[in-house]
Amino acid sequence: MEFTVPQFIEKEAKIVGPFTFKQFIFIGIASGLSIFMYFVFPFFLFIILAIPLIGAAFALAFMKVSRTSLPVFVANFFTFFFKPKIYLWDKKTGSPKFLKKEKIMAQDLTKEKNKEEGIKLKVSRGSRLDELFTKLETK
Repeated sequence: MEFTVPQFIEKEAKIVGPFTFKQFIFIGIASGLSIFMYFVFPFFLFIILAIPLIGAAFALAFMKVSRTSLPVFVANFFTFFFKPKIYLWDKKTGSPKFLKKEKIMAQDLTKEKNKEEGIKLKVSRGSRLDELFTKLETK
């Protein structure tokens, strides 16, 4: 008898009341900063600074973008934005291929060495796992 195993279960333990530890930290830090600002700044400036701060804390604690928490989404955004990228189209599989600059430079060096030595490069066919991955990603 086959049983289906649930996938993508995302549940964190509630540590402090109805909040998880991460949610409590985001809200706690924003609340602490707001209390500090209440005693340091005039009331008008306190309101102008505290409302966006508390709003950002609640967004970081509770908001999700495509089933991904906002802190993870922001971290992924900056990682993608600042990481060097080169996209090449793979004619065999019909899908884009991502290669890092260092990998391409290493490939170019090996190709030059092989050309100098007169050795022909053999193009290896992708593994079955690569083909399966491509099928899953495109369908």
